[in-house]
Amino acid sequence: MRIAIYTLGCKVNQVETQAMERELLRRGYTLADFDGPADAYIVNTCTVTAVSDKKCRNLIRRARKNREAVVAVCGCYAQTDPAAVSTLGVDLVSGSAGRMDFLDRLEELLRERRGQVVAVDEALKRRQFERLPAGGAAGRTRAMLKVEDGCANFCSYCIIPYARGPVRSLSLSEAAGEAKRLAAEGYREIVLTGIEISSWGRDLRTGEGLIDLVEAVCAAAPGCRIRLGSLEPRTITEEFCARAARLPNLCPHFHLSLQSGCDTTLKRMNRKYDTARFWESVKLLRRYFHQPAVTTDLIVGFPGESEEEFAQTLAFLRRCAFSAMHIFPYSKRPGTPAASMPDQVPNAVKEARAKEAAELAAGMERHYLEQWNRVEVLFEEEKDGLWWGHTTRYCRVGVRSADNLHNQLRTVEVTGVEGSALLGALAPEPEP
Repeated sequence: MRIAIYTLGCKVNQVETQAMERELLRRGYTLADFDGPADAYIVNTCTVTAVSDKKCRNLIRRARKNREAVVAVCGCYAQTDPAAVSTLGVDLVSGSAGRMDFLDRLEELLRERRGQVVAVDEALKRRQFERLPAGGAAGRTRAMLKVEDGCANFCSYCIIPYARGPVRSLSLSEAAGEAKRLAAEGYREIVLTGIEISSWGRDLRTGEGLIDLVEAVCAAAPGCRIRLGSLEPRTITEEFCARAARLPNLCPHFHLSLQSGCDTTLKRMNRKYDTARFWESVKLLRRYFHQPAVTTDLIVGFPGESEEEFAQTLAFLRRCAFSAMHIFPYSKRPGTPAASMPDQVPNAVKEARAKEAAELAAGMERHYLEQWNRVEVLFEEEKDGLWWGHTTRYCRVGVRSADNLHNQLRTVEVTGVEGSALLGALAPEPEP
């Protein structure tokens, strides 16, 4: 039987889809293209904004056009609004946990259609981490290892704590074991990911924190690059940096979620730091690591954001000189405090601010890229006549080569910058 999966949203959703793909193949199913014929369609949903919800509904309707197929929906949108999903002709509605149980129910429906099944738990009551197999269904260079789920920050614009529940962590020994297995399978890079990995270990009550986990994973897979997912800025302390800088296979790429460079806006967002603390993190990283990539997320047009507050944000961005940024106009998410805040910013203003921030970000990114003359690249795919890969600092690099460079680590002489990527030529390999 053929099963097609479409995934929306964050890296955690991607990890969970990869786990389902591996399990479906193990059970004897064939993976199919979502736009082609299939016996079942799975939509793994996201609910981070109202726009995300709309995308999910559109995809479910696309899948439902195949009247004979089973349509199964899981993920965060199905978790937070199962009633809305149930009205779309869906056969199986599940949430953001219990992926293997979800596949069991899907198999039952494939054997015998018995009417709609809705199986959604209460996310805020979850206490156990759901361990899933890491790595993709097909050969890849980079594996994402989910080490944490849930969030307890309750930012005023975010629904995710209600969709994912409280913090739950994969144990240190299990994470190290998974990293060792992934390295043995041939992966050259492992990304530690989760809903909020800075909170890793809080529920385990062992006294261990994220840096302990990072050290264990780096030691378990010494031949692999280890890359960190998004970090809460307060994670970056003197001790964290001193210990992290001693790990030769840890990528010097740190994604610190900023969201705003204005303290009054950060307070309305219910973020737990101010710009002074964020700046301290940036300084620490640049003291302990050589030319680290410091990247970030930014929300523009948050309710109440004045022209002066936006100007403060732009000034702070220039001060931090990020190597790359993700920029989002604020999108109202029903069910969050921010959705009912006064002084909602008009869409045209949000779009204009996003454009101005993007122009600033592009200039900072180009300046960062222009610093490199010679880089080591892990190659991933061939596209449009070039082989593409990434450096440890997550700079995208393209070269022309007649050889198959997939999963190879090669040195590249940089010849120029094009857009947000480096272009170059393979350096001659040393004589054996």
